[in-house]
Amino acid sequence: MVKKTVNVGGLTLGSGNIYIQSMLNAPAHDVEANVKQAVALEKAGCEIIRAAVPTIDDVRLIPAIKAAVKIPLVADIHFDYKIALACVEAGVDKVRINPGNIGSADKVRAVADACSERGIPIRIGVNSGSLEKELLQKYGSPTAEALVESAARHIGLLNDCNFDDIVISIKSSDVRLMISAYRLFAEKYSYPLHLGVTEAGTERMGMIKSAVGIGSLLCDGIGDTIRVSLTADPVREVYAAKDILKSCGIGGGVEIVSCPTCGRTKIDLIGLAERVEELCRDIDKDIKIAVMGCAVNGPGEAREADLGIAGGDGVGLIFKKGEILRKVPEDMLLPELKKEIELL
Repeated sequence: MVKKTVNVGGLTLGSGNIYIQSMLNAPAHDVEANVKQAVALEKAGCEIIRAAVPTIDDVRLIPAIKAAVKIPLVADIHFDYKIALACVEAGVDKVRINPGNIGSADKVRAVADACSERGIPIRIGVNSGSLEKELLQKYGSPTAEALVESAARHIGLLNDCNFDDIVISIKSSDVRLMISAYRLFAEKYSYPLHLGVTEAGTERMGMIKSAVGIGSLLCDGIGDTIRVSLTADPVREVYAAKDILKSCGIGGGVEIVSCPTCGRTKIDLIGLAERVEELCRDIDKDIKIAVMGCAVNGPGEAREADLGIAGGDGVGLIFKKGEILRKVPEDMLLPELKKEIELL
């Protein structure tokens, strides 16, 4: 099946690239706070930003955010089609709606026509928590089949308006259901997919659920853009998304491997690994760095790493591809590692 491509503010979904999204969580009426958060997200590596626009007055967010960042902006709209029209007029790059709750067929057509005129795609957001009553009655619960049928209905509403610039999300807080629904949809349709586990939870649990759900699909070759939903600072969502992509062998940046420690460890390896992680967070070199707790076996165990450090008893080793470069005092491990990274 040939993958459909959709342009979102200069990014092509369906091209094989996976784009990281996050959503602003400052109050919609606070333009300054939203702009500040959007700038922080872009700096952290977010590639698409979504903002809730609950009232017509909140449309003023769109030009303010667009003026502050260079990455595409998505307007998240429920129920009122006039807000969608105003966001399109204000220059948003994508609109997220559920055609089924936006109103009559004429209202859906008005939104579709406005988006079509400006080349703006629409993301259809299907959610297990807001599944149509008749589908719940038909299937008995929010099954994968029910979610896919709901998506098909919404696609049909837009297709009836001669609109097909569509991105789909089929989210659930149930990880296995979410995986099954996306897999089933991908078998039937070629639209670009926005992946996510909705209401995933706090940072700790949300990251685990998102890694399992999003990661499983990415490893299947399914997905074009991802959002890690966390009850946390949205910047943490971006960092989590980056880590999921790295774990799936997608995207660039530094991959860090570290040993789990044992009774032979004579260095604060946990603290050291955390400091290395922070040091490398914004480095875009495609390299692997090892943080090992044993100076005797560490370099050999991590010989596949581009660079590594191994500590023990007040001193440590800097090594490259398993070969020891030099021995340094423990408190110089991080500065010396930084020097080697800069040389690569």
